[in-house]
Amino acid sequence: MPPDGRLVLVGAPLGNPRDASDRLRDTLSAADIVAAEDTRRLTRLTRDLEITVPGRIVSYFEGNEEQRTPDLVAAILDGKLVALITDGGMPSVSDPGYRLVRATLDAGAPVTAAPGPSAVTTALALSGLPCDRFCFEGFLPRSGGARRSRLRALAAEERTLVFFEAPHRVAGTLDDLAATFGADRPAALCRELTKTYEEVLRRPLGELAGWAAEGEPRGEITLVVGGAPPTAAPRPDDDELRAEVAEREAAGASRRDAISAVADAYGLRRRDVYALVHTPPPAR
Repeated sequence: MPPDGRLVLVGAPLGNPRDASDRLRDTLSAADIVAAEDTRRLTRLTRDLEITVPGRIVSYFEGNEEQRTPDLVAAILDGKLVALITDGGMPSVSDPGYRLVRATLDAGAPVTAAPGPSAVTTALALSGLPCDRFCFEGFLPRSGGARRSRLRALAAEERTLVFFEAPHRVAGTLDDLAATFGADRPAALCRELTKTYEEVLRRPLGELAGWAAEGEPRGEITLVVGGAPPTAAPRPDDDELRAEVAEREAAGASRRDAISAVADAYGLRRRDVYALVHTPPPAR
């Protein structure tokens, strides 16, 4: 394979063209072929950025990616630089891209990225919810029964959850989320990120469901939902609790830290564990 042949995944602005990176500009200007989810959006973006795409532009979306992938891989193997760009964010993240990435790698050709904005991490950071551990679920099933079944499987997930949703389905999705996860579960609805009418509503699921029911929200929507509270392990009997505190002390923890750790592990009050440790077990 000629040395220049490769696939470049291009991270596109979510809505504000000023978020475009220099690498995006350079990659689009150098590509032999640009595969775009929507060629009209690509044209608008390049016009906003005042750049020219000298290479061939082809459409690459859910309806034609299966038939177009072999031709793009063949071009890469022939030494062409192929850039893949979707409407916003990184290709493959609930957008076309995975099929082409997999086929390119299977053909032994290199894949790289000109990374850029991501609605997932942008919404997560703006949500005010824990970001250290999260789970991206993409779009939920469209039918109510399948959607509720998926949500029941996620109800005990302790990581923060991120979903994409269409405006016309978001009210039903929020109703199902509130019914399955609980109306008090904290959440954030992020709408039109980075655009003129950006809006982030940080409210419990029940309140967001009520807000969405008043009228269909507009624009692209990302939902961020707080994880389920940790489930405490079953409470051991008193002797086992005393023994666990003693084991932690023997391992080097102070008695105070050992008591706190045991109390937290089983959802107990620390003063109760303290009293138990300082009360001799009954004679037998």
